[in-house]
Amino acid sequence: MNGTTYFSKDALRIDPEEETEKICHFLRETMLNRLKRRGVVVGLSGGIDSSVTAALAVRALGKGRVMGLEMPERYCAEETVRFSSMVTATLGIPSVREDITGVLDAVGCYRRYDGAVRQVVPEYGEGWKSKIVTSDTMAQRGFTTFSVVVQSPDDVITRIRLPLQAYLEIVAATNFKQRSRKMLEYYHADRLHYCVAGTANRLEHELGFFVKLGDGASDVKPIAHLYKTQVYQLAEHLGIPMEIRTRKPTTDTYSLAQGQDEFYFSLPYEKMDLCLYARDNDVPPDQVADLLELTTDQTMGLLNDIDTKRRTTRYLHLAPILMQDSED
Repeated sequence: MNGTTYFSKDALRIDPEEETEKICHFLRETMLNRLKRRGVVVGLSGGIDSSVTAALAVRALGKGRVMGLEMPERYCAEETVRFSSMVTATLGIPSVREDITGVLDAVGCYRRYDGAVRQVVPEYGEGWKSKIVTSDTMAQRGFTTFSVVVQSPDDVITRIRLPLQAYLEIVAATNFKQRSRKMLEYYHADRLHYCVAGTANRLEHELGFFVKLGDGASDVKPIAHLYKTQVYQLAEHLGIPMEIRTRKPTTDTYSLAQGQDEFYFSLPYEKMDLCLYARDNDVPPDQVADLLELTTDQTMGLLNDIDTKRRTTRYLHLAPILMQDSED
């Protein structure tokens, strides 16, 4: 992009029908010539990305060759199952519901999580709720910190900064959820001779907002090239129910409700998309600042944070490293 071209929200505008046809062609060719599988399993969260992925698979392969998999657990939001069921009903695809609470109990997910939180909140236990949140990238340029937000049984909310070890143990415990879900996706894919479709959009894929060998594992990723704003454009075109299209993006991981912008991204997805596009296309920071109504200093903090996330999450993208690779 030429720096003299004025930057606007139209930069993320796509032709939904044309993009749909491109993705469907890609899916059909990939299934036939590379994966050689009969159909696709899509893990459904009730969110926009998995809903659009499933709809694209149906458009490409037919509803009889797409299976939706619903995998709620103890702390899923109440609307998660309702929305994921709404998707399968709208698309007319077969679905299976697997409650993974028992699996997570068996591997100690909840026990390990509670123990990690008790490192900073000793009284944390039955009846408490919590989530972790990130610091404000625009206010703290150069580094990111994490805090735990806890709600006591009498509804008192407290925020405490996490030391590194407690943070790592909390994340490690919650990663059981994504990895357990992926295990079930591949079970059903194996028994049906299907493949597994990933549901990450470009913002998540490029900035490492996924769990390695969890939601990051898949055989094909149909929307990883699309900014989330563009995924919403496809959702309208594909007839995804309005309730899902207007649902705020959430991690749906913690016992307290948590938006993606609280945990990983510094801004709502609409603005983060524009920041990522600007970084990818050498848009001058002052133009980004004008469009997002931020200071240039704040904008530079966001753009630098994109670089940091790409660098520090490169490990998540790496395939297993073989000895001969290191000798090249």
